[in-house]
Amino acid sequence: MVVGKKLAKESLLPSVLEDDDAETESERAQLGGIGSRPPSRPRKAFSRGSVDRQTVTRSGSGRHSSPEGEVSVRGERKEDEGEEEEEEGSGGGGGDGDTQERGKECVITASDEDYDTDLELGDVREAYDPTGQTRYREACRMFNVVPVSYFLKHMGNTELTMMHHGLGPQGTKALAVSLVTNTSLLKLNLRDNCMEGTGGAAMAEMLKENCYITEVDLGENRLGECGAQTLSSMLLENTTLVSLSMSGNELADRAAQHLAQTLTTNTKLETLDLSHNTIGDAAGQVLGHAVAENTGLKSLSLAWNCIRGKGAVALAKGLGANIFLRTLDLSYNGLGKDGAVALGEALKDNNTLEDLNISNNRIPPEGAIRFTMGLKVNKTIKKLNMGRNPIQTAGCYGVLKAIQGNPESAMECLDFSDITVNQDFEDLYVVLTDIFPNIRVKHGGRIDTFRKPKA
Repeated sequence: MVVGKKLAKESLLPSVLEDDDAETESERAQLGGIGSRPPSRPRKAFSRGSVDRQTVTRSGSGRHSSPEGEVSVRGERKEDEGEEEEEEGSGGGGGDGDTQERGKECVITASDEDYDTDLELGDVREAYDPTGQTRYREACRMFNVVPVSYFLKHMGNTELTMMHHGLGPQGTKALAVSLVTNTSLLKLNLRDNCMEGTGGAAMAEMLKENCYITEVDLGENRLGECGAQTLSSMLLENTTLVSLSMSGNELADRAAQHLAQTLTTNTKLETLDLSHNTIGDAAGQVLGHAVAENTGLKSLSLAWNCIRGKGAVALAKGLGANIFLRTLDLSYNGLGKDGAVALGEALKDNNTLEDLNISNNRIPPEGAIRFTMGLKVNKTIKKLNMGRNPIQTAGCYGVLKAIQGNPESAMECLDFSDITVNQDFEDLYVVLTDIFPNIRVKHGGRIDTFRKPKA
């Protein structure tokens, strides 16, 4: 037995021999059996306690252990109890340090779980994608649409312009999914993409979550009442959006009513474009109330709509009560005489409006004269556009006369495009430039310019 044990030791790894010596000392102390390692001695990397369940390969021996095989205390695999007893009886079958025994190798492949480490070796987490490219590709597969390469390339920019890309409702949904988590975009232009009401609803849901985008242009997308309603609901929750364009979206009176209810409470939106829609008299009345109550809007465009009659009067009254609006575009409506008179009265009370566009509103000369009553006392209007109205020379002359009689007027630019004037107007303009050197007037030319001089 002593000789067999000596031969077995020569065939083992040094680390195993070292622990085996320690085992012999422990066996003497505990009267046989495998004893515990002394508490004062640290465990080594390949000591007996750390090679259990490890793969052992002996080159030249023709035997390979399975992954479930174990290594005996002598450094060999134990497949079953019978083989273990046989190997103990034969002393490991080792030679006396000859060349053949030295050529044998013992390779130990340790599994990760046998090492003591502070590192977490679990699944590697994917890096956070602030642009949302990954989510966009997944959303495109979900909605069965082709990803837009332009969007993938530029979605990390601060400004994104994607006009005329034909996204449609489904493509808009995929876009909205990725923009929920986008943290780089600040300005988004999706004009003319046929998103319709469904796509508009998707954009509204996105804007409820995204707190980075400040300017959005959804013009010419056929949003209709459905889109207007969802976007109005969004404006009640969103606190970062300051500019919204819904121009050319087939918005009628009912759609405008949804927006009017929102404008009475929203204080963050500063610019709203509702031009090129079909907003009429009924909407004009509710919008007038909204303008009076709103405390956030600085610019409002209602150009190219159908506001006239009572709607125009109500809107003008709302302007008189507003103390925040700086720019108002009412061009290409039907204000007429009554609307012009009401606006003149509003300008007497309003002390914040600086830019007013009432061109193409079928305002007659009498309406223009009555409108100038407000210009005689207003101190804030800097730019006034009354072009393409049938106010004739009398109306243009009356505007200049009103400004001349208001020494505190802030007027800098007057636009009378396509309206011809006479010499009296030209003479008064020369006098006015002496009082207000910075004032500029644009008109459609003098009436007698092309007349043949008298012989």
